[in-house]
Amino acid sequence: VQLQASGGGSVQAGGSLRLSCVGSGRTFKDYGMYWFRQAPGKEREFVASISAGGRSAWYGDSVRGRFAVSRDNAKNTVYLEMDNLIPEDTAVYFCAADQSKWDTVTVRTTTPKLWGQGTEVTVSS
Repeated sequence: VQLQASGGGSVQAGGSLRLSCVGSGRTFKDYGMYWFRQAPGKEREFVASISAGGRSAWYGDSVRGRFAVSRDNAKNTVYLEMDNLIPEDTAVYFCAADQSKWDTVTVRTTTPKLWGQGTEVTVSS
């Protein structure tokens, strides 16, 4: 699976953006999908993840309640809907995929094996 993220841009605080990540290949539906972000000068941060079938999701503490992850396996696409954006959400966002066991415990420590290029999000105050 190869991954291509898009949808980043500049937005004012309180605004919304939707990121998309399209995967190539027929096995996309077998992968748990992940969103990470990295702000300048900071370590990479887990944002959200969704199970292969799309029935379960998990979020990082800093985005829970504001972001929503979803997927459409028929379109080989995973989405990250970001609402109520704040300047601290400014970062490069990466989508990633992994076939290892997915549950709400292991997802917190999984480092996905497949990564796409990032898409930049800038939130101004």
